[in-house]
Amino acid sequence: MSTDALKVIYKSVVLTKLLYASPAWWGFATSADKQQLEAFLHRGVRLNLYSALDPSVSQHVQDTDDELFSAVMANSRHMLHHMLPQLT
Repeated sequence: MSTDALKVIYKSVVLTKLLYASPAWWGFATSADKQQLEAFLHRGVRLNLYSALDPSVSQHVQDTDDELFSAVMANSRHMLHHMLPQLT
């Protein structure tokens, strides 16, 4: 299998499973948990399955959280839509 194909598989399978539902659990993760996740991603870099220039785990989680927040704010029918301006 080519290196490019392995990189695609790593990102689409491994990284997706690693970050599944991260906005829900990230706040409960300890700093040790977060370091282990980052170390796992760095192993992917060493194995040439992930680029060192690609986002870190924490950057992925932040991006996902931002996307979720934007989706809630854009959906006027979402139950949190009307509550969020009061919270910010």
